[in-house]
Amino acid sequence: MESLKTTLLFFMLVSLKLHKTAATTATRDDEWMTATATYIKDSDGSTLTAGACGYGDLNRVGYGRKSTAVSGELFKRGSTCGGCFELRCVDHILWCLQGSPSMVVTVTDFCAPNFGLPGDYGGWCNYPREHFQMSELAFTAIAERQADIVPVQYRRVNCVRNGGLRFTISGSSYFYQVLITNVGSDGEVVAVKVKGSRTGWIPMGRNWGQIWQCDVDLSRQPLSFEVTNSWGRTITSYNVAPANWRFGQTFEGKQFEQ
Repeated sequence: MESLKTTLLFFMLVSLKLHKTAATTATRDDEWMTATATYIKDSDGSTLTAGACGYGDLNRVGYGRKSTAVSGELFKRGSTCGGCFELRCVDHILWCLQGSPSMVVTVTDFCAPNFGLPGDYGGWCNYPREHFQMSELAFTAIAERQADIVPVQYRRVNCVRNGGLRFTISGSSYFYQVLITNVGSDGEVVAVKVKGSRTGWIPMGRNWGQIWQCDVDLSRQPLSFEVTNSWGRTITSYNVAPANWRFGQTFEGKQFEQ
């Protein structure tokens, strides 16, 4: 009798675990949203050297060609910079690749609206459309290169990065800026604080994209950073930059759990 009870309990637990797994999978599938996508030819170089997120050379900061610009509805005034999206082409038998493979891209730029054209004919990034203007390499991983615009499904995913957060320092004697790249976890940065050896923690404001600024002279001090992502997680990297840091240098700190 006791053996029968144990067996029944075992199957109940297995059934419950399978039910939870199925529910989790269903919830993940439900997270797919609809949008559209186009691409910029890599030959013009803009997908690697420009962008409203402030990253500059995408190869240098580690984002490379698996990148995308997004419309204002998704850009959210730069807070989405560094975030990762998984995209797949759907519902177009002519242009979508067979099996609807997906591609994970990093947001590195803003897709400007064109209010002189309708949203369904050239004004792809007009508000409130959700649109991805992908790099050519990323786009051709999900759709045919000959396509003009394709329907896609997208969802936010975890960003997997190698190494720690990177802090690139710029500015002048009367203001201080830092570009934050290689952000894991959700990829976004929503708050930054900096601390010198002669100061307390100083909140920084978003200048543009992922460039943060404060009007404080932090020269000749080792620098620490406190970074918060959009999931509310905070990570502190102490004494990342030595006291003799210089503008233009990049320093590596801790990384969010991925």
